[in-house]
Amino acid sequence: MTTTNDTITTPIAVPEEKSSQQFKEIVDRASYVLLPALALGIFLVVWQLLSGTGITGTLPGPLEILQDTDTQRLIREPFFIDDANAKGLGWQLLASLQRVALGYSLAAVVGVSLGVLIGSVRVFRLALDPIFQIFRTIPPLAWLPIALAILRDGPSGGIFVIFITAVWPIIINTAVGVKETPQDYRNVASVLKLSNTTYFFQILLPSAASYIFTGLRIAVGLAWLAIVAAEMLTGGTGIGFFIWDSYNSSRIGDIVVAVIYVGLVGFILDRAVYYAGKLLVASE
Repeated sequence: MTTTNDTITTPIAVPEEKSSQQFKEIVDRASYVLLPALALGIFLVVWQLLSGTGITGTLPGPLEILQDTDTQRLIREPFFIDDANAKGLGWQLLASLQRVALGYSLAAVVGVSLGVLIGSVRVFRLALDPIFQIFRTIPPLAWLPIALAILRDGPSGGIFVIFITAVWPIIINTAVGVKETPQDYRNVASVLKLSNTTYFFQILLPSAASYIFTGLRIAVGLAWLAIVAAEMLTGGTGIGFFIWDSYNSSRIGDIVVAVIYVGLVGFILDRAVYYAGKLLVASE
């Protein structure tokens, strides 16, 4: 009598394949940092070379900007105060951000409220949508003389420009999100006899949240663009006024540093709204 032993073989992971996959993942993640850094390095080298040929006019190269003592102080001491008219970029950015926060908050409240109204009620949608479509195409700075005529104050005029610039994408995206709420949701609310308040907070807003935050994200970028332009005309304090004052004083290096700060702050604002929306939508 003979017996046979049947053995079951299981596949064994090959260490080389696993390590190769891990290496690819590391390279893929590193590319998100290395490729932008490489592109930035090439841009700076080309800029420096062009500045030596005179093609860039009076714009200095990166090395000349970094060697300038005033520019170095702007980078090292963002919150210095010499007098009322000489403050570091940190203070200028804070002044601009305060105006943006106020104007943007007003735009968010008004925009979401009007968007819900237009998206929910057909009569209001037919009456107001064409007007909003016209107003949203008006350039932000075209509103500034009207704001100054009404408010008679430069900083308040800047806040109004922020509000009127940021409110339109919020209204339009909110209205679309509310209008696109599935009919099944409405039917369930009707069957369960939910109150208007419960329906609004538990069904309508969560359903339209992704649209709302898309509008808010677009609006925050427009608001930051608008305040920089408005401050160039209204004067006083703020990053826009700083850039214009530096140009009038022929401090080109200061302008370059300020523009970089503007871009970084704008990027941070965009990412903040994006991740806030992502967290809130995911938690629904």
